[in-house]
Amino acid sequence: MLTRAKHFSIKQIATQAGVSKATVDRVLHQRGSVHYQTRRRIEQALDELETQEKNGLAVGRTFHVDVIMHTPRRFSQAVQAAITAQLGSMAPFRISPRFHLFENIEPQQMHDVLVRCAEKGSQGVVLKAADEPQINRAVNQLMAAGIPVVTLVTDLPQSERIAYVGMDNRNAGQTAAYLLSRWLDPAAQEVAVVISSERFRGEEEREMGFRMWLRLRAPHLRVLDISEGLGVYEPTFERVSQALEAHPGLKAVYSVGGGNRAIVDAFAALNRPLEVFIGHDLDQENRQLLVEEKIAAIIDHNLNVDARHVFLHILQFHRLWKPGPIPSSPVQIVTPFNLPQHE
Repeated sequence: MLTRAKHFSIKQIATQAGVSKATVDRVLHQRGSVHYQTRRRIEQALDELETQEKNGLAVGRTFHVDVIMHTPRRFSQAVQAAITAQLGSMAPFRISPRFHLFENIEPQQMHDVLVRCAEKGSQGVVLKAADEPQINRAVNQLMAAGIPVVTLVTDLPQSERIAYVGMDNRNAGQTAAYLLSRWLDPAAQEVAVVISSERFRGEEEREMGFRMWLRLRAPHLRVLDISEGLGVYEPTFERVSQALEAHPGLKAVYSVGGGNRAIVDAFAALNRPLEVFIGHDLDQENRQLLVEEKIAAIIDHNLNVDARHVFLHILQFHRLWKPGPIPSSPVQIVTPFNLPQHE
């Protein structure tokens, strides 16, 4: 680690990692004991600094932006790649992101992570988190301290965040209902909505849009909820398997959150047909499912555009970018036959 660190000052590393210069010095020179999580954060800070250097982001005013996400790893990796890809487009400003990525985190822990951003010199926070009172309070504390918070993909509308960036989730749910009702045979039957967690506002809005459209336009389709798989393979596989055993006619799924490989495998393990399967987000797992034609369509939005819009909101807050409306992400439908190449 010491060899890698020679390219950067201790102050740069400490600022990027959100720790003291003394802590960085102890880690680099192996002086005294340092918690392994702190050591990992410093290693991550070096990765982030090297990425910024590689992209030629060495000049201009620096803005440290904390990207905090409660989401399965496959999606946080896609967001991280999109944000990193946009850094060079923000000249003359140098955006220095610090990533805090969690697959599982309790609301009070998330509150504490957010509050600590104020102590680390954050100039903006990008947040994907559950809509919980503790988290809303932490967002409001950051806003009171002059640190803008932008929610990404799932919103916290009861908080004082400055903006939400992402698709219209109700519209996305309505789109899924329209496609699914057209692709299924017209017989009365159940269709499943698989939700990673009911705590996420974006997923709740997608489900509401889906239910509303079916109730008005396709009342012969009854909605079955399968929730709390957290978008992770094992719990999603377990909950879908239980639902299949209890509902022998189930053959169509709208996956609001994730864990889509687990859904496919649960149907296969019970030798059940999965006639129509619609999911969200063009991450690596869903790309592969499209290639295999195990999923009929993915409802997607352009994360690269979202990443740029997040930065524009933060710069507007600091009065460094011209004011004006920033559009929401349009809903895109991807099938195996219009699958775009990796950008």
